[in-house]
Amino acid sequence: MNRSKRIYILLAVLAAVCLATFAATKLVQRQEKIRNSEDVILSVPADAVTGLSWSYDEESLAFSKDADGVWRWEEDEAFPVSGERINELLAVFSDFSVSFAIEDVEDYSQYGLDAPICTITLTTEDETYTLTLGDFSKLDSQRYVSIGDGNAYLVSTDPMDSYELTIRDMIANDPALEYDAVPAVHIVGAETWDIRYSEEENRSVCAEDRYYTGDLPLDTSRVDSYLSSLCALSLTDYVSYNVTDAELETYGLNDPELSVTVDYTDEDGTEGSYTLHLSRSAAERADDTEETDEDGASVAYARVGDSQIIYEISAATFEKLSAATYNDLRHQAAFTADFSDAASIEVTLEEQTFTLTAPADADDADGKWLYGEEEIEISGVQAALEALAASEFTEESPAGQEEIALTVFLDNEAFPSVRIVLYRYDGTSCLATVDGEPFALIPRAQMVDLVEAIQAIVLN
Repeated sequence: MNRSKRIYILLAVLAAVCLATFAATKLVQRQEKIRNSEDVILSVPADAVTGLSWSYDEESLAFSKDADGVWRWEEDEAFPVSGERINELLAVFSDFSVSFAIEDVEDYSQYGLDAPICTITLTTEDETYTLTLGDFSKLDSQRYVSIGDGNAYLVSTDPMDSYELTIRDMIANDPALEYDAVPAVHIVGAETWDIRYSEEENRSVCAEDRYYTGDLPLDTSRVDSYLSSLCALSLTDYVSYNVTDAELETYGLNDPELSVTVDYTDEDGTEGSYTLHLSRSAAERADDTEETDEDGASVAYARVGDSQIIYEISAATFEKLSAATYNDLRHQAAFTADFSDAASIEVTLEEQTFTLTAPADADDADGKWLYGEEEIEISGVQAALEALAASEFTEESPAGQEEIALTVFLDNEAFPSVRIVLYRYDGTSCLATVDGEPFALIPRAQMVDLVEAIQAIVLN
């Protein structure tokens, strides 16, 4: 190699070294422009925003606020946009601060900001703000963002945590039932009937009864549980947000299988009314075959009042809320009085009559009952008596042999006694009457438990 060639090679090496040194110097310079920061880079009041849009992956959503302050989805103004959800999204940028600032960025690609994962645009009357979201930093897994001011920023609060939404997440779902008191309920379904609330005393042998249909008492715990189920109903999975007459027919809600209207007062004393319609689809009702969702689960449909939104609910929820007949909400137990009010029990068993007497002193610490002059333990009889419960309600008059009869005399002027008679019905059931009226079929095993509890006393 001659001397001139060696010189050219050395010059080329020198140039490469210089370029590398220059690049390293520029990198150092750029790195030196990274600084800790608590700067607020955006402060946009939510009420000043008139337009909000964002896109990520294949999802693009755009919303605008009309002159009345109502948010609309720009693809379909009939869609009921949740203003509350919009405000949650805007709150991210009402005081948007950063943890690091990278100034005078020359290569946005190293932060993933040349092809951002998400672009968010906020519009006010005076200005438009555009944010791009890039990669996570490898050091602390914070998101790189840009607001188009020539800088890149690292943020500890990632906007994607709020903005990774679809249009389904933006709907203003119908509110759930909330109440402080319920004076009345109207039910139209397998039965059409009314429930009224009353605190008037001595309307029922059960002192806890507060709900009635006509003069018939209902089980307060059952009614309260049913109302709680209405409150707990989660209506979030819509199948239509602008229902047509044809859709109402398809979902069976042009003629619902059940409609429940609850008159209520809220904690502020404001009165209101809440109506829920429930149904299976028209096809399912016609063919008596279950309709299922994409996962194979059985479904039904719900609508709140005259709302334009139709929701899909599970078949289990539909079945639970459809348990709204008189028999569903009445007392299931034959004996509903407070046993502590019992003064004596007269029992007829195998054509013999026995009398069990409560302590003369209600404050007697021992609480021992008497059979004749003998002290007895009454807890077994009490448990068996209170366990008598309907397996099936009936209006059928008894035709079989009397198995056992009890008259419980009460220290209650309005209801001095309760008489329960159990008759033979079949191998698994007895027919019970209460105060001379047919009540229900009860499991025969419950009758046997009661008989054995009595025999344990009178045959001892």
